Amino acid sequence: MKKIALIALAALMAFSAAVSAQDFIQIKGSDTSVNLVQRLAEVFMETNPNTAIAVTGGGSGVGIAALIANKVQIADASRPMKEKEYAAAKENGVIATEIAIGIDALSVVVHHDNPVKSLSMAQVGAIFRGEVTNWKEVGGPNLPISLYGRQPNSGTYVFFQEHVLGNKDYSARMKQMNGNAQIIEAVSSDKSGISYVGVGYLFDDKGQILPGIKVLEISAGAAKPVSPLLKENIQRGDYPIARALYQYTNGKPKGQVKDFIAFILSPAGQRVVEEMGFYPVAGKYLENNTKAGF
Repeated sequence: MKKIALIALAALMAFSAAVSAQDFIQIKGSDTSVNLVQRLAEVFMETNPNTAIAVTGGGSGVGIAALIANKVQIADASRPMKEKEYAAAKENGVIATEIAIGIDALSVVVHHDNPVKSLSMAQVGAIFRGEVTNWKEVGGPNLPISLYGRQPNSGTYVFFQEHVLGNKDYSARMKQMNGNAQIIEAVSSDKSGISYVGVGYLFDDKGQILPGIKVLEISAGAAKPVSPLLKENIQRGDYPIARALYQYTNGKPKGQVKDFIAFILSPAGQRVVEEMGFYPVAGKYLENNTKAGF
């Protein structure tokens, strides 16, 4: 029995040593980013076996709160941090550093049988504020509009409210969903449905648009409607609901955290970003990343 106990103790000590020898990176936040960052972590760990990365969602607000509390190494966010969040972080000794890892074209989706093909930003805002309540008001069938959206802790909820609703309240009739997959399921089964999802959640594993939904073209001002599905529309800045996907760290990244983010921003990492349905970092976001050492 003593021998067995000694063997068990030795095995436990060896396991503990192996775990402690690993660099452990904990990442929490955006549900839009979670599948993407999980895949990036898998690819990175294949060539960096001494690094363990745990990626969980919960919403941008949850990730940012965890960073402010210094409980994670990286917070994923599908919206920029707010001034009050930067201030709260600084008060807790955390200097939040922003890095853009990809571009998302936030996409407005309806049931595939809906004849509406495009909407203006003004129309989308009016629909989600509850000012337009029937599809016939925007060229569609005589059906009451069913609204689906995210929950307030979601960066997507906040971004859409700020950039599409003009910082006004969502309609009280909007059903709040837990994530992109739940939204897709709801809209695909509701002929009156409309919602918004990250572009990376529109496709099946063969790169085809998921059945049951239609992705609308969106126009801003006098510009013609454009699709979020075309890379050139994002690169030229023509699509009006594009946004960066961010990671936030405490100070400029160091060690394996820096190595992981450097991989994400490398050609290999940006290929994964595209494979997951999003778009590579470009333009002003590249310039901003240099401030973080990339």
